[in-house]
Amino acid sequence: QNEEKWDFVLVSDIHEMGSEKEIKRKKFLDELSKKGFTIKKIEDTKLFYGVRAPQHIFWKYQCLLTNPNSRQQNSSAHQDVPVTTRIRVVHFILQNTVTSDLEKLRDLMKKKVFEAAFPLHKKEDIREILKKKWARWRVLFKEQPIEEIRCYFGEKVALYFAWLGWYTYLLVFAALAGLATVAAGATVFSSSQVSKEICDANNTIMCPLCDQNCSFWVLSDTCTYAKVTHMIDNEATVVFAIFMAIWATVFLELWKRERATVAINWDLYGWDEEEEELALQLINNSQHEPRLYQHSYLRSTIVLVLAVLMIVVLIGIAHALVIYRAVAMALFTQSEVNLLSKHADTIAVMTGAVLHYVTIVIMTKVRSHRGCLAGFLHGQPCPLLIKPRTFSEQENNFTVKIFIFQFFTNFSSLIYIAFFLGRINGHPGHYVRIAGHWRLEECHPSGCITDLFIQMAVIMLLKQTISNIMEYLIPWVSHQLRKKKKSPRKRSVMLGEEEEAEDPCKRQWLNNYELNEVNVFSLFNEYLEIVIQYSFTTIFVAAFPLAPLLALINNIIEIHMDAIKMMRLCRRMVPRKAKDIGIWLQVLEAIGILAVIGNGLVIAITSDFIPVQVYKYMYSPCTRENHTSMDCSTGYINNSLSIFHIQDFEPHTKPWLGLTELCCRYRDYRNADDYTYTIQFWHIFAARLAFLILFEHVALCVKLIAAWYIPDVPQKVKNQILREKHSNLRDELRWVMLWKGSGV
Repeated sequence: QNEEKWDFVLVSDIHEMGSEKEIKRKKFLDELSKKGFTIKKIEDTKLFYGVRAPQHIFWKYQCLLTNPNSRQQNSSAHQDVPVTTRIRVVHFILQNTVTSDLEKLRDLMKKKVFEAAFPLHKKEDIREILKKKWARWRVLFKEQPIEEIRCYFGEKVALYFAWLGWYTYLLVFAALAGLATVAAGATVFSSSQVSKEICDANNTIMCPLCDQNCSFWVLSDTCTYAKVTHMIDNEATVVFAIFMAIWATVFLELWKRERATVAINWDLYGWDEEEEELALQLINNSQHEPRLYQHSYLRSTIVLVLAVLMIVVLIGIAHALVIYRAVAMALFTQSEVNLLSKHADTIAVMTGAVLHYVTIVIMTKVRSHRGCLAGFLHGQPCPLLIKPRTFSEQENNFTVKIFIFQFFTNFSSLIYIAFFLGRINGHPGHYVRIAGHWRLEECHPSGCITDLFIQMAVIMLLKQTISNIMEYLIPWVSHQLRKKKKSPRKRSVMLGEEEEAEDPCKRQWLNNYELNEVNVFSLFNEYLEIVIQYSFTTIFVAAFPLAPLLALINNIIEIHMDAIKMMRLCRRMVPRKAKDIGIWLQVLEAIGILAVIGNGLVIAITSDFIPVQVYKYMYSPCTRENHTSMDCSTGYINNSLSIFHIQDFEPHTKPWLGLTELCCRYRDYRNADDYTYTIQFWHIFAARLAFLILFEHVALCVKLIAAWYIPDVPQKVKNQILREKHSNLRDELRWVMLWKGSGV
């Protein structure tokens, strides 16, 4: 049966004899034959070539990358390399074999000489274990078989699922804290003085929210929204934001400990990725010269300029969403449909959030569709921009660029809503307008944090429903279509064809070919999806405390959905070795710092927490009278609303006649005569700034203390490494003494 074990399968169209493609294919296969590869051909609707590497290649691999001591002791005994290592070595040689025309497999696939190259899903015990214990919905809440995943898909994939499982486990605590925050707000909102004042403000006339078809309205109309807002905008939110900053740090520090344990158990501490790549290059070509480190300031400048242009484009998209919301607000208020005109502000916010989600989906497709990015995604770096020395460098550069792209795509609109909405729109009588016509929208009457809450809720719910459904449905439908399209052709029995038709490899190769294609960066997309989710879960979590709960539910499903895709719907990934999650760890640490800054800004600027506190301690009745039974926030709502004289409205925005003697109220701190900022505005501004500095310094100090308090590497692992080093040195000393005693 050993003769039927194949490392890789190459697939090609049936080309005419003597054609250019047929000649190129033959040249490549001849190069493999010169290296000792065994090649088996099976013909169906396509040509299938099974490839098996000679044993001496793996002996070289073992000799080059084995510890020198063990090499001396086992010089005559070569152990079988794991299947994952075989596939990795063969894949490297296939990708780096050069024909006489100086073409590699990648070039031949671009020219359609070969259509596909993939390792096989084989009928082996470990695959059946993974199908039973991992790639099925019945085991949704059971522990992942990480060791089996490693033995089948390699260390890199196993580390991804170990990290995702660890992240999901710790999300339980964040989700409970978020629920507790919302519950605290829900239980106290009925007794909240601020909410009570809004609900009782039946005589407080507010200024119109738009120019046409918008009448004056009563503040008590927003009673329900005020109660909902208080569920997320209260004192508990500040505690929760600090908790999430600590949680993010503890999560990363505990993961570092978990990774250290995994690395020592998998014997990865002495492994070096660059050394392995050099060894594989020498195995493939003994005359290979290493590529030296280089740096080009011109190339770095080009990358920087393109990155800035990319960010400018994404900011432009955010501005387009702002314009949409301003125009939509104006159109909805003029609608004859009562539902649209009555709830124009809420509908504009929700449709804006949906449109933001659509732009996220579109930009995600754009970044991997054409040009250098598409080539880079498939392992073909754009020579104009970057010439990575190793695959690891290529992957790291790609990760940083695409993460920045996706981060701005996802968060540009949220940043506007959190920090600019309602603060740059002017005031009654002097509104800021788009093209001199449409007013910039204001915050929701119940507070700016409500808009951010709605935006995050809509985006996270859509991303975790529609996106996940499509992520699973598209590969499933594609697989079903490929099965129908690529079914083996019915062939007439001709001389010499009966044996081929009955070849046991044929059905296995066809079944693998019918699966969906994977590429060397397939795992990158999974990492990116979860890291963006982690950003949503931490950066603006003060505005949406339920984000960790949604992330937890998503991840429980995501783990097994990915497992089913990888085991049943996609071709086998080329196993890669790794001893950590790579540059993603630095990305997560950067997100942790952004989370502290983002949540500090949300509490200081977006929420009403600071204005309420300033009022309590500087302007409330409690500062003038000693009323122990009085709530110090009594009168806050009236204090936070400025007065505007209706006769001062712009001439072209006066649909109301005969009301020139009346006044209306609006959210701001301005004088009633000249509409300049009051002294209270500057007190609040100073308090916001002081709180932001204090919050961020306290949170960052707590993060640093937590990082120091929790060692990255457990003592058990340190001691095990110490004992191994000591044992290796004693063995080395013993060999030296034996050599000296032999008189050599």
